Amino acid sequence: MTPRLTSDFWVRAYLRRLQLVDIPAFITEKGDATAGAVIVKLNTLDGNAKAFHRSYDLDGNRVWAVLAEGAERDVDASLTKQRSFDPDIWVIEVESRDGRHLLDEDGLSG
Repeated sequence: MTPRLTSDFWVRAYLRRLQLVDIPAFITEKGDATAGAVIVKLNTLDGNAKAFHRSYDLDGNRVWAVLAEGAERDVDASLTKQRSFDPDIWVIEVESRDGRHLLDEDGLSG
């Protein structure tokens, strides 16, 4: 069995990776430090956004899937709704005009 990282540890490592390549990111909702789900909101600074959450593909592999996308206010409304179901979730907001979020890179992709 592969040991799981705590949510807090993963979030801190992710923020550091983004910082190393000069991509601004912020914790907008702090969830449970041990096992809170993590949602990454990508703000492209043009009024649009996309939210990603961890999911599983058809082969059972962990992947980042799109939870919501479109106008930023609509994505924010979706995140507010998610938070009402699960108050332990983390929301990380990444700001990148070119859509970089690093979630597809080794160590973060699944």
